[in-house]
Amino acid sequence: MGLFSSPAKVYKPAADVDLGPGSDEFYISPNVKAPRVAGLLVKIFVWILEMPIVGQIVLYILKKDNLINKLVSDADIPEPPLFTATHSWEDTPEQNVRLTKPDLSAAERVQEAVGCLPARLEATLAADAPTQQGLKRWTIRDFADAYSSGETTPVQVATRFLAAVKESSAPGGLNMAFFISCDPEDVMRQAEESTLRHQRGAPLSALDGVLVAVKDEIDCAPYPTTGGTRWLGAARRCVGDAACVAQLRACGAILAGKANMHELGAGTSGINPHHGSARNPYNASKIAGGSSSGSAAVVCAGLCPVALGVDGGGSVRMPAALCGVVGVKPTAGRLSNAGVLPLNWTVGMPGILAGTVEDALIAYSAIVDQSQPSYLRPELNLPQLESTLSMNNIKLAKYAKWFNDSAEDIRSCCDKALKTLQAHYGWQTVDVTIPEIEEMRLAHYVTIGSECTTSLAKYLDKLKRSEIGWDARVALSVYGSFSSRAYLNSQRIRNRQMYFHKEIFKTADVIVSPMTGVTAYTLQDDAFDTGELDYINGAALVRYSIAGNFLGLPAITVMVGHDKGGLPIGLQFIGRPWSEATLLHIAFAMQASACRIG
Repeated sequence: MGLFSSPAKVYKPAADVDLGPGSDEFYISPNVKAPRVAGLLVKIFVWILEMPIVGQIVLYILKKDNLINKLVSDADIPEPPLFTATHSWEDTPEQNVRLTKPDLSAAERVQEAVGCLPARLEATLAADAPTQQGLKRWTIRDFADAYSSGETTPVQVATRFLAAVKESSAPGGLNMAFFISCDPEDVMRQAEESTLRHQRGAPLSALDGVLVAVKDEIDCAPYPTTGGTRWLGAARRCVGDAACVAQLRACGAILAGKANMHELGAGTSGINPHHGSARNPYNASKIAGGSSSGSAAVVCAGLCPVALGVDGGGSVRMPAALCGVVGVKPTAGRLSNAGVLPLNWTVGMPGILAGTVEDALIAYSAIVDQSQPSYLRPELNLPQLESTLSMNNIKLAKYAKWFNDSAEDIRSCCDKALKTLQAHYGWQTVDVTIPEIEEMRLAHYVTIGSECTTSLAKYLDKLKRSEIGWDARVALSVYGSFSSRAYLNSQRIRNRQMYFHKEIFKTADVIVSPMTGVTAYTLQDDAFDTGELDYINGAALVRYSIAGNFLGLPAITVMVGHDKGGLPIGLQFIGRPWSEATLLHIAFAMQASACRIG
């Protein structure tokens, strides 16, 4: 057992665990006690961690303190490991959907999605959003209609966009740090080509001429893919577009540049010592969240109606909630990972950030992966949002102890949002118990960390540590300390959680929770050069994110209000595998009701 050991947890068989509201399962709130560390203290901590013997002792104590050893590494778990979060196709009935033909192109799927949209409710719902340089937060349909009528052109829009990016990034100015790379010549070339298509009356789709930002974890020519570092772009050459980017390009979208991100995705704040720290447009002194920080901020600011992110541990949904936009993480396997940095094979995938649910639907329809053989490919249902109001018998599973483990403003706002859905749609909240939430968070942490260091090993072995940011060096040191036993036990916990969630989905359509435990917190000057170690806020931010990644489940977040400081609050819906259409329906209903919440 060793000097620092404590008794390990002995798990009972998953089938014996009570998932009802009266369950005696004990809810563990994250046991995080470490104070925030930044600046010189981060550097000292890194030097200690990287000392051969002392560092190993410190890491062991840290893992003991946050219960990784007790709940994961040394635990006695009866289930075998489950190594991936993939799901076989299940024909789960969904209400008010349009089944698309399997052989449609990306542009044809976009046309199908546009046909599912309701009247122009979306334009009024985006009205309170902060924007850069007076830009109204236009939707995809706003752009398509303006291009069609001749009110404006993609060239004019791109010109204004580039001016806004330049202004927001200027030294001594707002310093929003939206992008790592943005090539004005490439943006204008795309805009000119789109303008010509519109002038000929032959746009490729509703996305033709619409600006889309791409997280710098996804390949997008002509840019290098840095992963938020200053070295990876040269070590791993980008040779073309990722699959999801190629589909957007085929629809005529203007790829606006590579959005900023937390270095290697190894953090929740979006603070990046190499490329600047993306700021929250609601309040530029606050974090945008991570790791898809720039993608969330650029949509929030109204510069792009849609952006791509990558979600390995809430990295799309978390910043979406902090910036008050929609964040979508589909079912594992629904989108292709081709051309995405392989930082976390079994938990990460591309995701969508958008100003409205309607825009999220259009982008989703464009980038779904239809390249698999027909007998393996899941059916693609698109939600007919014009008929969302007629949906009935929707059941929302709520685990009260988990739901309420958030800041008071978030808890109150999200509870009010649920009551609004009940009042206006007659939907039912079902009380359940989701066991071992903290155990799942720690197992996910071991998994994503182990996969990250393994995927980067061929680069890290040849790299000077000084090339890596200080906070990322801490993360990599911790990731590299996980044993094979810890990894295998994490996959056994994955198996348990898959069982628990499948059982819950027998009685409910979705699981509902806040998206984050805290709203966006303040950026502090001492973190800009070194990053920061803020595990208390970090644990609060990821509290509700893990099932979507660890279990490969689809999830969506939509803004439902603000805290007392005016910062956005997001509500999350987690669905059955392949139920993206139902999630988009529910999120649209929530979006339509948001103005009633206050």
